[in-house]
Amino acid sequence: MAAWVKGGAADVDAAVEAAADLLAASRVPVLAGLSAEVSALRAAYRLAETLGASLDPVSGPGIYAELGALSAGGVMTTTRAETVGRADVVLILGNRPWDGDLIGEIAAAAPSRGRAAGAERALLSLGGPQNGAIRHVAYAADAGGLALSLGHLRAFAKGHLAGEAAFADLARRLFSAQYGVVIYDAEEVGELGVEMLQGLIRDLNESTRFFALTLADPFQGRAAVQLSAWTTGQAPRVGFGRHQPEHDPWRFDSARQIASGEADAALWLASLPAPRPAWLGSLPTVAIVGEGSPEAAGETAEIVITVGVPGQSVGGALWNERRGVIAYAEPKAAAEAQTAADVLARIRDRLIEKGVSC
Repeated sequence: MAAWVKGGAADVDAAVEAAADLLAASRVPVLAGLSAEVSALRAAYRLAETLGASLDPVSGPGIYAELGALSAGGVMTTTRAETVGRADVVLILGNRPWDGDLIGEIAAAAPSRGRAAGAERALLSLGGPQNGAIRHVAYAADAGGLALSLGHLRAFAKGHLAGEAAFADLARRLFSAQYGVVIYDAEEVGELGVEMLQGLIRDLNESTRFFALTLADPFQGRAAVQLSAWTTGQAPRVGFGRHQPEHDPWRFDSARQIASGEADAALWLASLPAPRPAWLGSLPTVAIVGEGSPEAAGETAEIVITVGVPGQSVGGALWNERRGVIAYAEPKAAAEAQTAADVLARIRDRLIEKGVSC
């Protein structure tokens, strides 16, 4: 395990001490990223409580696009297994669902359970890449994007608009479903688009059965939502500055806090790969990253500590997209590596020894 302090190689003990000093000197620290195993997320929440810091996962935009619709009017969802086993009509929104193996798995077989068992499965896409490798009917999105397209589609489905053959045809196909599913990525669709989509699904359920299958982000956002809920009773953007967890998606948006100058120090946690934020290195920062990550060069933060990658060099509880649950991932090639949870706990212990406590 490697570590750097101000660009120079250091042992882990020295890096932990420097990290504790940096965070102890801050007035408004933020813990961001949170792309890590559940034990590391738990340790991050404990550290934030000790520091009086706020937390913000890198998957925040997608999380809050979904939670916004959930809080506004509820959602109707299904699972991957139910989609593969029951859906006779599948609408694929945007580009992201085409990544990975889900669409290929759905296309490879007909429904095998429920009223649609044995029926031919119709694959439809709206605003997607028109992937010619998989047979489907593709509809172009409006120039205004997916949210506007969903608004138009809902208007056609309700009979409030007429005359545009493509959206009228798509609406007809959706209403013909015995068990329909819409697959989408919440961040790609956006909060307004998710809200419009859930309204369309409610409209469809007046005469048929229709559900949403939201893709989990690849940065452990689903795990962060669950851990935050059982730890604080709230969604992940929380702050401990007033001695208790407070939830505020705007106030505790780390990018906004740093851009406005509110935050004066940050801890970036990414034992699993995550997109590096533009602000990394623009303020005093501790980076705890997986071995072999681009940040593990001692140049992107004042203090960098590398840790084992869960599911690769160390084990850890991670969100399992296929099963839709948090499950333990065995290491593929176990190594003598310290975990992110261990490093965070050591930093917290040093802070407590220094008398830092919110």
